[in-house]
Amino acid sequence: MATDYYAVLGVRRDASQDEIKKAFRRLARELHPDVNPDPKTQERFKEINAAYEVLSDPQKKQVYDLGGDPLSSNGGGGAGGFGAGGFGNFSDIMDAFFGTASQRGPRSRTRRGQDAMIRLEVELSEAAFGTTKDIQVDTAVVCSTCNGEGAAPGTSAQTCDMCRGRGEVSQVTRSFLGQVMTSRPCPQCQGFGTVVPTPCPECAGDGRVRSRRTLTVKIPAGVDDGTKIQLAGEGEVGPGGGPAGDLFVEIRELPHSVFQRRGDDLHCTVTIPMTAAALGTKCPLETLDGVEEVDVRPGTQSGQSVPLHGRGVTHLRGGGRGDLIVHVEVTTPTKLDAEQERLLRELAKLRGEERPTGQFQPGQQGLFSRLKDAFNGR
Repeated sequence: MATDYYAVLGVRRDASQDEIKKAFRRLARELHPDVNPDPKTQERFKEINAAYEVLSDPQKKQVYDLGGDPLSSNGGGGAGGFGAGGFGNFSDIMDAFFGTASQRGPRSRTRRGQDAMIRLEVELSEAAFGTTKDIQVDTAVVCSTCNGEGAAPGTSAQTCDMCRGRGEVSQVTRSFLGQVMTSRPCPQCQGFGTVVPTPCPECAGDGRVRSRRTLTVKIPAGVDDGTKIQLAGEGEVGPGGGPAGDLFVEIRELPHSVFQRRGDDLHCTVTIPMTAAALGTKCPLETLDGVEEVDVRPGTQSGQSVPLHGRGVTHLRGGGRGDLIVHVEVTTPTKLDAEQERLLRELAKLRGEERPTGQFQPGQQGLFSRLKDAFNGR
């Protein structure tokens, strides 16, 4: 009685090739001798391999559906490709275990190039408002002598005589499964299927050479230290003149002598004498936008801050800018002359211990003014 190959694989007679292949993969993972060495399982594995050999081949499947012997009609010699008949579905077995069958055929000499990266130093003002800069990059470019072909002018690549252009060579070995055919990249052409008898003298057959180029990079306003700007197609050209990778420009923001950046806000410190803190003053400050006056209110304490809104770094995404935060540091004199000491003692006597800091009583305002003149040398 003829074997019901459809029943062996557990599929309907009108099953598609995709359904037949999925059923075979599932059973192969369960019954492969390397997974289940039981002798009965090995026989069952031979059956599913034979069934798949027939049902996956349109011609054999047609002969089988008409009631003929598909293995005899095709010269096959045994069930499932084991024994003397060999093992015809090795790639499908590999596909069952590893998800995809190994790629067949020659490799392309043309491949995408690698990405490249360069670091670019910018000043704080350039990062805050944006700029353009010219940079020098040293990358692989297409060889102008052979136009990426890799062969010397007037010559071309030739079909490999070892693999006949297939890029791989096959070898039959014996195992407990029977005869197994394996393939490996051709050692003569390294799997390309072609050889280059006369390589290009400029690029030594690689199809690319190194060259230094000048690129103009647009630095957007608001970039921060470590920001990467992508320049598509400006990286390394691939082997064989393949498409270029991308170039990434990494921003390195140089330290500023006055401002410290925290996100999009800027911070700085101004130092004023205690008389100016007590009476209030206006301090000129060189900002990124020019000279601005910082309004220090009377009674300001050391450590307090004065915000200048919208004087920070431009937001990289969205409009507007951060703030400039001015931290006030009040200095206390360490050496006093006789007049300065007398005026301070007079002020202390007028204020008294019970007087709140920063509020002047009658007579104190004029004394503070005289103190200010005394400390300023007037």
